[in-house]
Amino acid sequence: MKSPKRTLANSGRRVVVTGLGCVSPLGHDPESTWNGLVEGRSGAAPITHFDASKLDVRFACEVKGFDPATYVPKKDLRRMDRFIQLGTAAALQAIERAKLDVSNTPAESIAVLLSSGMGGLPLIEAQHEIARERSDRVSPFFIPATIPNLLAGQVSILKGFRGANHCVVSACSSSAHAIGEGARLIERGDAEAVVAGGAEATVSLLGIAGFAAMKALSTRNEEPERASRPFDMDRDGFVMGEGAAVLILESLENAERRGATILGEIGGYGLNSDAYHMTTPSENGEGAARCMRLALEDAGLDSSQIDHVNMHGTSTSAGDIAESQAIESVFGAHAASLNCVSTKSMTGHLLGGAGALEALITTLAIHHGVCPPTINLEQQDPACRLNYTPLNAVKRPIRAALSNSFGFGGTNASLLLKKLG
Repeated sequence: MKSPKRTLANSGRRVVVTGLGCVSPLGHDPESTWNGLVEGRSGAAPITHFDASKLDVRFACEVKGFDPATYVPKKDLRRMDRFIQLGTAAALQAIERAKLDVSNTPAESIAVLLSSGMGGLPLIEAQHEIARERSDRVSPFFIPATIPNLLAGQVSILKGFRGANHCVVSACSSSAHAIGEGARLIERGDAEAVVAGGAEATVSLLGIAGFAAMKALSTRNEEPERASRPFDMDRDGFVMGEGAAVLILESLENAERRGATILGEIGGYGLNSDAYHMTTPSENGEGAARCMRLALEDAGLDSSQIDHVNMHGTSTSAGDIAESQAIESVFGAHAASLNCVSTKSMTGHLLGGAGALEALITTLAIHHGVCPPTINLEQQDPACRLNYTPLNAVKRPIRAALSNSFGFGGTNASLLLKKLG
């Protein structure tokens, strides 16, 4: 007889969230970020990181006023590209808020899974220019400062966490996959706690120029705060964002043993592939629909038990429509009862960091009983037929929610978060 599939719902090892940390275009911590979201504030503004005056796209959702020396000694900053600096700050916030350390949880049982989709692109650009002039002037810290897994490595070293230490790189699904795989480590008994999430910092000449060349970015240079407009008839592409978000995951037993505050539960995780196209989602959102069903199956929940979906919702025509069709397919008549949202309308698209930031936001939405709005949704595309919580936040009880992340190459992730019950 075939054994029943092992899932988060039946494994006996429940995975809870005990700490949050973030640095985003709306604030340098979860509270200020959440307040900005509920207020419906856009993080988009003209680019300040470099001279973008000659580009077709001259705005982004940058992290403003961030001082990495608040978190990392100045002498160590040259060993870190900006994505590592942002990610380390978010991780240290989350660890401190969870009160997690090697005095209350064995170091060998604390894992670090922190992701980035593109790694240290700005520093790669800068060091390339130096190498063109004098190759012997390239920084000896160049390689470790730019490779994606060094975010996880730096946090592991800083805190002495000696469990698994690795980096999932799967485009815009990267940090969602990191959270899901972190939950799997705990489910299997390979960790008691996981520092999970990711960071991205690609507001750079190549980053902006490359996505602009694909016609993926909005060109609404005169009103950047209105440029990210998922599901709206007048959308013309996404807005690049940067930042980092980290969740502390723990086994329920470990969290209760040490008296940790529990913010929510990772109830399910789905991952799969469209196997369809390099950059375009599969027809009718077929791959996304399968992914959401996998997360529901993993959680042992029916679709009628979901109240909220934080959609991938990038503000591109093909993606917005395909994901909306996928949700209609999965939820049927219950889709009309959902409050969906694209928080990218406010934060921009953090690429590899997006999944973690949106999982953090979904955790807060469940905790506060509030669905943040999709801003700039003024004339809804008739092909997008859901309730996207337009313009204003909505207060409602949320029992469980999905957070979706989809990436180039057809890679998909759905995280199911819920109240602890």
